[in-house]
Formats: sequence, C-alpha cells, structure tokens
Amino acid sequence: MAKWHSKTAVILAAMCAALAGPALATGMAAAVPAAASGARPSGAPIQLALIEGMSGPFANAGAAVERNLRFGVEQVNARGGVRLADGAHPLELVVLDSKGGTEEALTQLRAAADRHIGYILQGNSSALAAALIGAIDKQNAREPDNRELFLNYSADDPALTNANCSFWHFRFDAHAGMRMDALADVIQRDKAVKKVYLLNQDYSFGHDVSRLARAALQAKRPDIAVVGDEFHPIGRVKDFAPYIAKLRASGADAVITGNWGNDLTLLVKAAREQGLDTKFYTFYGNSLGAPAALGEAGVGRVIAVADWHPNAGGPASDAWYEAFRARFPAAQDDYPVLRMPLMIETLAAAMNRAKSADPTAVARALEGIRFDNGFHASWMRADDHQLMQPLYVMEMDKAGTRGVRFDNEGSGFGFRTVLALPAQRTVPPTTCRMKRP
Repeated sequence: MAKWHSKTAVILAAMCAALAGPALATGMAAAVPAAASGARPSGAPIQLALIEGMSGPFANAGAAVERNLRFGVEQVNARGGVRLADGAHPLELVVLDSKGGTEEALTQLRAAADRHIGYILQGNSSALAAALIGAIDKQNAREPDNRELFLNYSADDPALTNANCSFWHFRFDAHAGMRMDALADVIQRDKAVKKVYLLNQDYSFGHDVSRLARAALQAKRPDIAVVGDEFHPIGRVKDFAPYIAKLRASGADAVITGNWGNDLTLLVKAAREQGLDTKFYTFYGNSLGAPAALGEAGVGRVIAVADWHPNAGGPASDAWYEAFRARFPAAQDDYPVLRMPLMIETLAAAMNRAKSADPTAVARALEGIRFDNGFHASWMRADDHQLMQPLYVMEMDKAGTRGVRFDNEGSGFGFRTVLALPAQRTVPPTTCRMKRP
C-alpha cells in the first residue's frame, strides 16, 4: 500500500497543479484530490455497506464495482477522512454478497441494519434497487434511530427518481431515459440506419430501454423501422447464437441494447463469431470485457454512452485515470467508472458539510450539492435526488488512432468521443413528489 500511496501522490499532486486555477462556484464542494497528507483519521470508521453480486453470473461486475468504490474510499482516507463535529473519521467499505438475488440482498440489508451501518451502496440491478429502497423506507420509518441511506451508482430505471422516488435514495448515474436521449441524438445523424432491432434483458430495466428506444426513435427518427423487440432471461443465456441469427434474418442495420455484464459480453462475442455486420448502440458497450470480446468486429460499429471515459481528454481527466491505473495495474482490473469514486467523494463532502455521519443530516446535505473535481462538474437535484452530470457518446476504435490514447483493459481497443453533452443538456423532467421526514 505504501508504494501505491507514493506513486499516486505524485500523480495527484500533478493533477492538483493542473487544477490550481479553476474557482469553484459558491456552495460547491471542494473536490480536487490532493496528495496523501499522511494524517491518519483517529475517529471510528464510518462503514459503507456494498450489497452486490460478488458471486454468480455477474461476479466480475461486482468485483469491478468494489475496485472503483475502494479507490474512492482510499482517496478520501488519504486526505484525512471526513471531518465531523467530533474529529476526523476514515471511511470503511464493507462488502456483502447478494449473489445477484433479491432475497439475499434483503437479507444482507437486514444484516447491515443489525450492525447499524447507515449507508447502503448498490446499483447492478434496478429490480434489486427497487426492493432495497422499499425495505429502507420501512426500516427508517420503523427505527428512526437506525436509519439507512441508499446510494445508487448504476440502477437506471427512471421510476426510481420519478414515481417511486424516496428521500432515502440518491442516484449518481444518468437514468435510462437520459442515456437513451443521448444515444438518440447520434442515431438521428446516422442516416445509414433504417432498421433497428431491440434486444434487452427481461427485467424492469430492459423493458425501460425498449420502451424508451421506441419513444426516442419516434421523436427523432420516425423513418426507422423497429424490426425486432425481444427480451431474454437475465444472467441465464450461455449462447447468444440463436439471437444473432434472428438479428441477421431481420435485416437490422443496428441493435439497441441495455445489456450489461456477461449478458453483454456473450452477446457481442456471438456477434463477432458469426460475423454480424451491424452497429450496436449500447448503454454499456465500453464496459467490463466488452471491447476485448468484440475485437476488430467492434471498430466503428459499437457505440456506447457513459458519464465519462478514459479518452474524454484534458490533463485533469488523464491524471485521474493514470492514478486509477497506478492503483490497479493489472490489465483485467483496468475498468474505471468515474461516477463510483465520485459518489464516495460527494458523500464525504456532504458529511463534511453536515459535520455529521447521521444519514438524515447527510441526506439533507446531499440535496442540491454541487461537486467539481476539476474536469467533471455535477449537481444533485433536490427535487428527485437525480445527479446531473455530463454524458459522452463514444465509438469504439483501435488504441493509438485519433482520439483513442487509452485502451480498455489491455484489449488494444478504446473509445473516442462522438458527442459530448454538458450537464445542463442532460437534465430530464421529473414526476417525483418527494416525501421528506
């Protein structure tokens, strides 16, 4: 660990120098990572419970989440932790395996409550997120002295910050509607696309992607024909060859999919193996394992949307990415997801603002908080607890080509930006009617 701190300190010190000029807006949380201060927080650790599938079909995705969150925790602790009314406290990540199932996730939530852990982190399933939010709402009403706050880094069902919004839930990812709007802006310009096939996982998020894709195409490209709209069991398909055969038979020019984890990796592998010559407009085509699975077949044909990517550009962005790679040097571990460490940084800033780790006080401090790490400015909308941040639509290409300095996970392939939307261009309407304690 000492070696990492030394190397990262040099990188982050350079990052701080690059960021010395920008001024933060009034009320904005100071967020520039500093070199390790050496000061060790002496207070009791503030525990954060990660409830995620650490075993089962999406274990690789759970492990990637843990790395990203741990990176954020280590950055906060290297600067002395959070500063509360009674002194400085470190953050501590507690990993609880949901095995990807709802009942196990709820069991782990009860275990976290028994340990009086006030912060629950989850995101790799909108269905699990909805179940956790419902349980936390009941827990907090039943035991006001043992409340929990849910921090969501990836569960993208729009309902979670609309009809089913909760004071105890904060989402740090763009929801499916925000992502689809960004993708549709690029599809609108792609005149070669005449026929689209929708292929998604058969659960709430997959159905959201399908519905939102139809609405976005109708609004921006009504000339495009939807030639397929299919759902497959989540996490249970081992061979996507039959689905690729259907795609080929449909004559689709493009596929729109919200698939993630192994469901995306196996899909794109099957497309490569069968030589399917079509574009994939994806929510997570840049995600864990996907570029390596596609290889040459993905060049110029895989489009993805994200809140950030390694080739977003700029010295501060590059320095942050280099710090992540220094911490996790193994190629297979090189999958940075900026919003996850920034969620931890934003939480720490809210605790500093509240001078407290009490979930209710921190929730109030999170409402409306603005956070800028020098290259990625965001704010948490108080109306629905949805984070507003930039979005990037990007296209896969070989590393070393124009705009692709960094590859993904040592695959030799990365992404270039084709559309960059500032945070103010991503703001969606909301139907949330927040009930506050």
